[in-house]
Amino acid sequence: MNVSLDGYVDHDAFGPGAELFDHWTAQVARAAGCLYGRRLYEIMRYWDTDQTGWTDRERAFAAAWRGQPKWVVSRSLAAVGPNAALAGPDLPGFVRRLKAGPGGEIGVGGPDLAGQLSRLGLIDEYRLYLHPVVLGGGTPFFAGPVPALRLLSGRRFGGGVIRLAYAPA
Repeated sequence: MNVSLDGYVDHDAFGPGAELFDHWTAQVARAAGCLYGRRLYEIMRYWDTDQTGWTDRERAFAAAWRGQPKWVVSRSLAAVGPNAALAGPDLPGFVRRLKAGPGGEIGVGGPDLAGQLSRLGLIDEYRLYLHPVVLGGGTPFFAGPVPALRLLSGRRFGGGVIRLAYAPA
């Protein structure tokens, strides 16, 4: 997730530069799929419909996103869009079945969902993309107890963004 220096997520407060956008496109294209919380899934549905004035970079991301399997965790949605399915009421069981599947990386989108999966011990790696922005409030990335983490790697991107990858300790 994209995170401010003070630990908040807000898709309207900051966005990726070209290098990070290309990185995200490559991540989405090679992932086995992504598990989304309802709110982030509804935001990401923007990529389902071509927009006038999109750049080649945006069209490439949209194509990758449309091709990626998506599973949506929601108590209120009755249906989801193309290449997406509702996760069902047994979230721990559903995630365990996904992880036992044919393999590949499964992303998690949305801080609330990530928090639930973290408390259940179902996250193998956390990737925080720290942006040089201080928001002073909003939706925290870690809304509950912060798990003990072990640093795996770091990478710098243009615009002062740093990706930090952690595993549960």
